[in-house]
Amino acid sequence: MRLYIRHPSDVPIDYQLGDRADTRRDQLSNFSEGGLCFVAKEHIEPGAEIHFAIPIMPPQFHATGVVVWCRREGDEYMVGVKFSKEETAYAVRMVEQLCYIEHYRQSVMETDGRQLSGEEAALEWIEKYADRFPH
Repeated sequence: MRLYIRHPSDVPIDYQLGDRADTRRDQLSNFSEGGLCFVAKEHIEPGAEIHFAIPIMPPQFHATGVVVWCRREGDEYMVGVKFSKEETAYAVRMVEQLCYIEHYRQSVMETDGRQLSGEEAALEWIEKYADRFPH
């Protein structure tokens, strides 16, 4: 049984494994209060510590987690990460809003042809949808 609701996402995720210095960028698939899933180009061993950032707009969300599963899907891998700290739940809510804002920004570009900055998209999204965003 799932403990948390998944939230769909279409934004990048930057991450480092363990003590490695190289940063990789892949695509966030979905996330919840308990963790996240992303699409990776390479297999990542379950149990690996992972440090990640979601670089939508400043300030970036940073957190640490543990890879709990990694499944091959075609030429890519779906990677499941469990957040390491309970206090990440509040920050995840902020990321959730940022993901909805980024999705809104992309949607406006596709449907209206308007290119919004992250800040412009945030202001419009807040005005239109913030009152319906669950607490």
